[in-house]
Amino acid sequence: MARDEQPGSTLPRRQLGRALREARQGVGLTLEQAAQEMEMSKTSVIRVEKGHNEKVKLRDVEGFGRLYELTEKRIAELKALAQQAATKSWWQASRHLMLPGYRTYLGLESGASQLFSYQPAIIPGILQIANYARAIERPVLPGDTPEDVESRVAVRVRRKVLLTRQRRAVPAEFLLHESVLHTIVGSREVMAAQLRHIADLSTYPGVTVRILPFVAGFPGDAIPVLPYIILDFPAESAEPSIVFCENPIGAMFFEEEPDVKRYRHIHVALRRATLDELPSRDLLRQMARRYEQ
Repeated sequence: MARDEQPGSTLPRRQLGRALREARQGVGLTLEQAAQEMEMSKTSVIRVEKGHNEKVKLRDVEGFGRLYELTEKRIAELKALAQQAATKSWWQASRHLMLPGYRTYLGLESGASQLFSYQPAIIPGILQIANYARAIERPVLPGDTPEDVESRVAVRVRRKVLLTRQRRAVPAEFLLHESVLHTIVGSREVMAAQLRHIADLSTYPGVTVRILPFVAGFPGDAIPVLPYIILDFPAESAEPSIVFCENPIGAMFFEEEPDVKRYRHIHVALRRATLDELPSRDLLRQMARRYEQ
């Protein structure tokens, strides 16, 4: 089915479909086998996995979950996604879906073909070293243990493999406000190591890091811009691009074409005001040396 024939294509449906597809593949079942076990047609299973159905029955989600040997907790999370599947845009504030590990966003990030990010406050998670991430992470749920915090630190650090792997590395452009370089997180030693890490990552093919200097003011529409990530997906997936904006109590996902287009316009305006790649890398290393003194 063509994209324009899918009314209300939404993030929850795509997320649910991707999760079920990955779970099916994880247990080694083919579409035909899954359809037979669920007493569905192969076409019906495909529609669920591609997020084409405006509504997915909770009993079907539970049936898929048990067939794919998912935990009760994971089945409950997928049911929560199914309940949101009729909405066109959504405010995701369900803590069990976001923490630990930012499951919803990470599922999107892992399937993206390209990323465009702007951060005016902190180093983006995918670029963070362990000590920087450790200085940011705090217990966020009742009963959180030091081990839970460390697991979230590990998730942040592991994400960079998307940028550095030898096969199918994800091209990404990071625009960082200069204030990020001056905000000490952890210690001066941590900052020195963190900035050198970013400078090194920026030498990888497909990884672009550009600094928006203080002197640039507010480019474009002359208003402060909050953090965002634009995610594009492979053409064969037929999934529209998404903008992800995170805040302390949840996340916003913008997927309507006018919203995504607006953020692309903002990103272009910000990029035009940034330093070029080499001067940006030089500034990162210069700041690292200052922290080391």
